[in-house]
Amino acid sequence: MTGSGRRSGNAARLGLMAVPVVFFAVFFAYPVAAIVARGLEVDGDWQFGRIGDVLAQPDVRHVLWFTTWQALASTALTLLAALPGAYVFARLDFPGKQVLRAVVTVPFVLPTVVVGTAFLALVGRGGLLDELWGVRLDTTVWAILLAHVFFNYAVVVRTVGGLWSQLDPRQEEAARMLGASRLTAWRQVTLPALAPAVAAAALMVFLFTFTSFGVVQILGGPTFSTLEVEIYRQTSQVFDLSTAAVLTLIQFAAVAAVLAVHAWTVRRRETALRLVDASVTARRPRGAGQWALLAGVLVTVAVLLVLPLAVLVQRSLDAPGFGYYRALTREDGGTFLVPPIDAIGNSLQYAVAATAVAVVIGGLAATALTRRDAGRFVRGFDALLMLPLGVSAVTVGFGFLIALDEPPLDLRSSWILVPLAQALVGVPFVVRTMLPVLRAVDARLREAAAVLGASPWRVWREVDLPMVRRALLIAAGFAFAVSLGEFGATVFIARPDSPTLPVAVARLLGRPGEMNYGQAMALSTILMVVCAVALVVLERLRTDRTGEF
Repeated sequence: MTGSGRRSGNAARLGLMAVPVVFFAVFFAYPVAAIVARGLEVDGDWQFGRIGDVLAQPDVRHVLWFTTWQALASTALTLLAALPGAYVFARLDFPGKQVLRAVVTVPFVLPTVVVGTAFLALVGRGGLLDELWGVRLDTTVWAILLAHVFFNYAVVVRTVGGLWSQLDPRQEEAARMLGASRLTAWRQVTLPALAPAVAAAALMVFLFTFTSFGVVQILGGPTFSTLEVEIYRQTSQVFDLSTAAVLTLIQFAAVAAVLAVHAWTVRRRETALRLVDASVTARRPRGAGQWALLAGVLVTVAVLLVLPLAVLVQRSLDAPGFGYYRALTREDGGTFLVPPIDAIGNSLQYAVAATAVAVVIGGLAATALTRRDAGRFVRGFDALLMLPLGVSAVTVGFGFLIALDEPPLDLRSSWILVPLAQALVGVPFVVRTMLPVLRAVDARLREAAAVLGASPWRVWREVDLPMVRRALLIAAGFAFAVSLGEFGATVFIARPDSPTLPVAVARLLGRPGEMNYGQAMALSTILMVVCAVALVVLERLRTDRTGEF
């Protein structure tokens, strides 16, 4: 490409980045900075000494310790449970594989509130284990750890399995022919190649569990609190914005460090992918060992992933004549100002609007990030897009109420506030879905179109769009599912007369009584079905054979 063409491309890239940068500055950085400033600024002076005071509190140190060790334990257990599944999906071919892949992925797109509710129906008071053997695990750390494994199983299976399926098995076979045992060949040949993908998956699981909110809120009770839960408690119950601001800064620093390491592992992983044979390597199981491994994975999926969801559905049907579902159509005047069933329509409308925003912002960002040889500024922009996945959603939601209260951004009474908060979480999924496909487009096609006089917009329309149309639809599906389940920010900004499904479930679980519990199960089941349908559509639209996120 000529110097003028390169300069034109750089200018176009900066232009594409402008809209996402402004969006994140106004609806992410500004609210977060506003809530932190409200907590640390007194009479115009910054009270940075407050950070040391908060860290000196035994309760805060306990929260930090629990947040860290439960995230490490959840990550280790998830890797232990999911790596055999990654091998099965990568190397074995068997009937029903695509259906099983969809089943494995369902928990990941479920809202954390639904995950917590499903495990409450399984291990909580009156749950399946309580009825059969008198065993209760709610308000224990084991319920939290199991729910985290349930939620993140697909992250490891699809991330590691996606790379594993592209590794040439003949390399390991050659090592065995030279006298290495099966274990030695795997340890010296396959494991080093898989290491970047395993590290990337582990870091993502750690990130999701380190910032866990809905699962801990429902299953942990008053005994256990992560940083996210404690920020919520300090903000909405204790009204101590100073402590909440310090905890937000701590979480922000931890998430930034995790994302920096994750970006490094992703770059290593992309290098590895260019060196491997991308041919399909799956084959029918051979020998007792592979059949036993397949059976073990099927049992794990059935017990760990399917059983909690089945119990959730069963509990929602406990009342005769679909009583819990019929109760959703009645207004009780207590928990809601409208019938709970209205939350379904609200959530769908919000999710559609959030998806539109996320696709536009994420699509522009992914296009700007297409070139692999981008500089540090562009790579920093890429990391910025991931921050909403780890920065406290509670802080973002409360920051919306604090910051967006004056013209021209007085949005506190506007319905658009909820979709904007949901879109912040959807944008990273849009970028991560579209970026690999955009980078796979032959750059020479774009250059040829530019040489023939096509503008950057026409190049995108005529060259990129036809090739990434499916990826765009998949990205929209992920953004839709994620928007449906957003809870941390929405719990602050959803109006009482327009609750979303996750907020409605949490409110019902917070009230005593069998009817409220049953309605929560019914709403969770509806939300699960909607997310599962969205996932089935995604599976049919998948553009690759690897199943990689």
